[in-house]
Amino acid sequence: MLSTDKSTSLVRSIVLGAAGYSGAELAVILARNPYFELCGAYASAGRNAEPFSALYPRYQQQLDILVQPWQDTLAKTLQGKVDVAFLALPHEASEAVTPVLLAQGIDVVDLSGAFRLKKPELYPQYYGYEHQHPDLLQEAVYSLMEWQTTPLPRLISVPGCYPTACSLALLPLIKAGLVAENCIPVINATSGVSGAGRKAALNTSFCEVGLNAYGFFKHRHRPEIEQNLGRKVVFTPHLGNFKRGILATSVVTLTAGTSADAIKSAFYQAYANKPLVRLVSHSPNVADIAGTPFCDIYWQQDGDQLVVVSAIDNLLKGAAAQAMQAANVRFGKPETAGLFGGAAHE
Repeated sequence: MLSTDKSTSLVRSIVLGAAGYSGAELAVILARNPYFELCGAYASAGRNAEPFSALYPRYQQQLDILVQPWQDTLAKTLQGKVDVAFLALPHEASEAVTPVLLAQGIDVVDLSGAFRLKKPELYPQYYGYEHQHPDLLQEAVYSLMEWQTTPLPRLISVPGCYPTACSLALLPLIKAGLVAENCIPVINATSGVSGAGRKAALNTSFCEVGLNAYGFFKHRHRPEIEQNLGRKVVFTPHLGNFKRGILATSVVTLTAGTSADAIKSAFYQAYANKPLVRLVSHSPNVADIAGTPFCDIYWQQDGDQLVVVSAIDNLLKGAAAQAMQAANVRFGKPETAGLFGGAAHE
């Protein structure tokens, strides 16, 4: 295993979707977290069981847990043996298995979009299906951890990668009343190809990708960003020819007369005691955050116009690291436990 320095009272955990990029990152993080025990790793029902190190050879002799096919009938066998399940699954799969796990007394930390939006009527429009458990939408707590103010319940919904980068960039300004009331933020964000998942597809093949925009006005992360910011946005995602990371450029109009000191104060007050946000003195580069759990933020002002640039690793701060951050807080452990070390996919 990656860590042998485990405490005596471990949080027993499993990962569903451990064969994919975000699930693999979670398995690695859990294995090195001294407060958690990785008790099981699962993939889709149609797969054959195989060692994690066969899927990700760099972890041979480090993480050799068997990745097994998941069946919902397994949930009953885990009652009393598992404290929390991390779901790195497609949205509909997460929604279906969550009540099964909760019924067995197992907490759920969900990395999909299944429980992010509070309005069930948005799911057909943005996710392409009718939500079957609207009651759980209200029960789930959305865990943008730097802005988390309520206790985390048994069902935690981890923010999307684009919304994490964009929301962390703009919330300090909006909360401080520095963004003009009639301003619609314009956000352009570029993700590496790992954001499309591990399953092969021609349009996300590394050799086919150059740089292109997609999802105009209809991307499923748009309503999530709007829910976070409390206002409409123009959000345009892009796919870039690099493996991992997100670079988001957000443009807003400030309230008249907003000073540079007011902007600086808003960011520093928001993130002074937030260990995974770095306010940097240069425009961020995805190469600087790849493989890390940080969000780097930089801004430039020209009169009433402000550009905020934020960068995260889409698989870590945008997925697995934020899930671990939330679970650490949920179970009363140090917030950043397990988050520093290598990445499962480079």
